[in-house]
Amino acid sequence: MTDTLADRTTGDLPGTAVAADRFRKTLAVHASGVVVITAQSGGTPAGLTATSFSSVSLEPPLVSFYVDRASTTWPQLSAADHFAVNILASDQADLAARFARKGVDRFAPPTRWRPGPLGAPLLDDVSAHLVCLPYETAVVGDHLLVVGLVTDAGVHHPGRPLLYHQGRFGRFLAHPDGRS
Repeated sequence: MTDTLADRTTGDLPGTAVAADRFRKTLAVHASGVVVITAQSGGTPAGLTATSFSSVSLEPPLVSFYVDRASTTWPQLSAADHFAVNILASDQADLAARFARKGVDRFAPPTRWRPGPLGAPLLDDVSAHLVCLPYETAVVGDHLLVVGLVTDAGVHHPGRPLLYHQGRFGRFLAHPDGRS
């Protein structure tokens, strides 16, 4: 008996897109780091939680994240001339949840922040931050790919990162012998 793609995907036709619910369920097993993207436009800070952050290039130094095209925060972020990537520490799940919520002032207490070198909000107590100039934006499906040129970076608390896995925030635990 041969193992075909159709057999392995339990009925999905080869060459067709998988159903959204199946795709989402499958991606949930992939753990990702958590960041908060912040910017300031017209004197008003804006920010959102992202789990799609990635490095892109060392020369030039580029990073990226995706944002839903229906995001109500994106118009404010995109109007800014730069943005910050705040890499969250393992104890900042509440902060990540706050910046993912709608209808709240994300920068009001208990959120603590300060203006960065170009004015974008830098969140306090994060593992690290990157300040970026917009480099490229592209429509990719129902999301926007945002690429930023890193102009400043700093490591503050290099401890354990905040992770997102199966719809929940969690912590990284190293393998006891340091290997995978």
